[in-house]
Amino acid sequence: MTTLVTGCAGFIGSNVCRMLTDSGETVVGVDNMNDAYDVRLKHWRMAELESRPNFHYYHRDLSDLGSMKSLFVSYASKDSPPFASVINMGARAGVRPSVENPWIYYEANTLGTLNLLELCKGFGVKKFVLSSTSSAYGDNTPMPFTEDANTSNPLSPYAASKKAAEAMVYTYHHLHDIDATVLRYFTVYGPAGRPDMSIFIFIRAIAEGIPFTVFGDGQQTRDFTFVDDIAKGTIAATRPVGYEIINLGNDKPAVLMDVINMIEDLVEKKAEIGHKPMHKADVRATWANIDKARDLLNWAPQVPLEEGLKRSVDWYMDNRDWAKDVIVG
Repeated sequence: MTTLVTGCAGFIGSNVCRMLTDSGETVVGVDNMNDAYDVRLKHWRMAELESRPNFHYYHRDLSDLGSMKSLFVSYASKDSPPFASVINMGARAGVRPSVENPWIYYEANTLGTLNLLELCKGFGVKKFVLSSTSSAYGDNTPMPFTEDANTSNPLSPYAASKKAAEAMVYTYHHLHDIDATVLRYFTVYGPAGRPDMSIFIFIRAIAEGIPFTVFGDGQQTRDFTFVDDIAKGTIAATRPVGYEIINLGNDKPAVLMDVINMIEDLVEKKAEIGHKPMHKADVRATWANIDKARDLLNWAPQVPLEEGLKRSVDWYMDNRDWAKDVIVG
């Protein structure tokens, strides 16, 4: 069985590819290696994958329909579609940068998803998984967030581009009978994580004695979810469900300052913190209701925050010789 995974050099995508190939599946990975954040992390992740004989990498851009079509053609046959499923994790990530350049988010997240859906329709691929975001819920959603909550008021172009992609997925399910699962991820962290997200920033800054900024008073909460749990849930979502939106989160929100204190204890150094007002695109709190994930995917998070932070710190210390120079933010 061959699975197409877009965004294979990304934080979550690379872990999905690792788990699929470990289970014996063939993975076709696509990534344009964009510079949304320091590409050294993407190259490190790819080095972990490219030695695997059942992993095949292609440098492609999802917004280029012709380029993606040629990939589908090369894996298609008269008797079967090119891929058993498409897991679309290729995206432009980041809430605050999307305010500065919304066009690139539309191209990667919305147009890229449309191109893949059109190719799935044309080549008979019947399973589509979209990685989406808890940012879709905005800032006035009752907690814990349930999948039927109102998501019509996104606070950033990033969230809006993902919401548009979700809507397009439903349209193709309705019109073309594509079995589709939309996954809303909640604050994913872990080894080799994104350097524009808080956990990597905090670990590096505390380890190296670099001052850093907390936006707001630090009492905001996030449903931090370990990357291995997210990857397992993403793979579980390739099973047939019809059309579903499913939260993948830890279901145990943590206060930001408490997380910083945990990292201080693990690194055995104190943080040097400055404060600025919260960004208008940020939400105050996130908290996933994961009942649907339990019921439909037989999934629940397994890695507690304390253990996940330890693994993240251990990875940083093991790779400190180059990770300390990674550009953050």
